[in-house]
Amino acid sequence: MSRTVRTVACLAGVSVLASACSLSGGDSGGSSANPDQKTPTVTLVTHDSFAAPQDVLDAFQRQSGIKLKILKSGDAGALTNKLVLTKGSPIGDVAYGVDNTFASRALSEGVFQPYTSPEADRGPQRYSVDPQHRLAAVDLGDVCVNIDPAYFASKGLPEPKTYDDLADPKYKDLTVAESPATASPGLAFLLGTVAKYGESGWQGYWQKLKDNGLKTVSGWEEAYTKDFSGSSGKGSRPIVVSYASSPAAEVGEDGKPRTKALLDTCFRQVEYAGVLTNGKQIPQAQKVVDFLLSQQFQTTVAANMYVYPARQGVELPAGWATAAPQPQTPATMPADKVQAGREKWIGEWRSLMGA
Repeated sequence: MSRTVRTVACLAGVSVLASACSLSGGDSGGSSANPDQKTPTVTLVTHDSFAAPQDVLDAFQRQSGIKLKILKSGDAGALTNKLVLTKGSPIGDVAYGVDNTFASRALSEGVFQPYTSPEADRGPQRYSVDPQHRLAAVDLGDVCVNIDPAYFASKGLPEPKTYDDLADPKYKDLTVAESPATASPGLAFLLGTVAKYGESGWQGYWQKLKDNGLKTVSGWEEAYTKDFSGSSGKGSRPIVVSYASSPAAEVGEDGKPRTKALLDTCFRQVEYAGVLTNGKQIPQAQKVVDFLLSQQFQTTVAANMYVYPARQGVELPAGWATAAPQPQTPATMPADKVQAGREKWIGEWRSLMGA
């Protein structure tokens, strides 16, 4: 996410998030050894959108006797790249936030070591990508086209509903999306179009988008908070690539969301956690994975990071059923196919878009 509407949550000024967005341990640090050797410190390397209530983190520290240091390292792509580049001397002990569009790269590079959490059979097993159990699913979200319904109502335009609609001339110069080369939602959107139009057809679709005035930017925050008209930035474009859960962050005083996700344009993202190979605190890092999969932590992910918990039976915030329903049939793609095609497709996208 990564993306995500989670940043909206922080920007929205929700008080509980204000503390969570600058939580324990800070954003800096390295690994692991605690000077007094009494309270082991485990460094959790994660994406910039990580947020959790401080009291939940404090409770974990009391219960486990482990001090948790949070090291934020960009979005899912930047995080994965950093983990790969430092795999011989990792910058932490455990990582959370590598998603299914990058998981195959991390696994093929040997970034993670096998660990099966006792919590892993409570739902995360549905999203397993590795028979060696090096990664455990923590959360999931669906990257979907979002729209600003008020804009279309004001212009007397019907709301778009499908991928094809975005290429319709009546929606010219209205869409902004993230680059798949620099942002995980942009990559998820690209993969969604590959799944929709096939390996021989997605380029033609993107050519139509380009001809129809598609704007691409480097990251989700720029697209959503600056160019999109339906959020805080009140930009000029009423169509943006974001998340199915994004409308939950745009609920007005009437209790209704001001934006809408087009649920026929979604690609499922799953985020994983795993113990880093060559980490210094292996048993303690395993306990952190257990914590991330626990009921205690999983109940916090929707309200704090605007994603769905991977664990089954976790209650969602009130109103999510109507404001942020999950798509019934999001596009997906096997990890090996992503691994085989990712860099090739990004290269072809760059050539096509002149990016």
